[in-house]
Amino acid sequence: MQIESLKVFCDLAETESFTKAARINQVTQSAVSQTITALERSFASLLIERSKKNFRLTPEGEVLYDYSKRMLQTYDSLHSRLQELENVVSGRLRLATIYSIGLHILPPYLKKFLKAHPKVNVHVEYRHADQVYEDVLGNVVDLGLIAYPRQDSKLEIVPLRKDPLVLICHPQHPAARQEAVKFKALSGQKFVHFESTLPTRKAVDRILEDEGITVDTVMEFDNVETVKRAVEIGSGVAIVPLATVQQEVHNHSLAAVRLEGSGHYRPLAAIHKKSKVLSPAFKQLLAILKESL
Repeated sequence: MQIESLKVFCDLAETESFTKAARINQVTQSAVSQTITALERSFASLLIERSKKNFRLTPEGEVLYDYSKRMLQTYDSLHSRLQELENVVSGRLRLATIYSIGLHILPPYLKKFLKAHPKVNVHVEYRHADQVYEDVLGNVVDLGLIAYPRQDSKLEIVPLRKDPLVLICHPQHPAARQEAVKFKALSGQKFVHFESTLPTRKAVDRILEDEGITVDTVMEFDNVETVKRAVEIGSGVAIVPLATVQQEVHNHSLAAVRLEGSGHYRPLAAIHKKSKVLSPAFKQLLAILKESL
């Protein structure tokens, strides 16, 4: 029996999905099934109650998961400690990030990290916020990058930076000539919004509600790129993080205007499981990301 087999079993137990366990370990679903069958044969015990509707470990499976998890954590700690002693930074890192961070903020930090540690293989996946949390909790990825972090007893939240929120509009819009836009001027404006389930949309809704402002929502999108395109053609105005519109402002296809009053920001954070053994590569990447503070 190999340590890799126990890892596949633990990943399956935690994700309750043969597909996700295969994805985490970069193998086929058939290989995951064969691994579980081999473990059941080795221990002469049924480990998983197989059902189309439910996934559940047997009592024997629960015991194997408990001991295997501790063994894997010890193994990871050993591997990490040996790398530290040898001053080696290598291995594989899996990241999940929301689109706006992955497209507009992460690249320079990732470039710096890879230049300093070329032996590390970094895999980045672009996901919606809920999917980032799901991937981190399910061990599909090692680290998640999100905005407006929410508390979870199983997660460690590492604050990164705060992005100013700004009003964006077409360069010929009246607001484009102002140094700062007053919230009362937004009342009744045609607004291009993020979808109502997204964290940034919820934050913008709270800001407008606190200011007693009602806007005319004309469009809703699930990503900042589409929001920007709609504003560029004059469909309305929008409130977005400043970091996501630097290129458009530079090219004069959009104008970004500061919001009146106390600063309004979008907090960014890195998340990982509290039980995660942090490898030297993980620690180095996290240190570089924290420089954005």
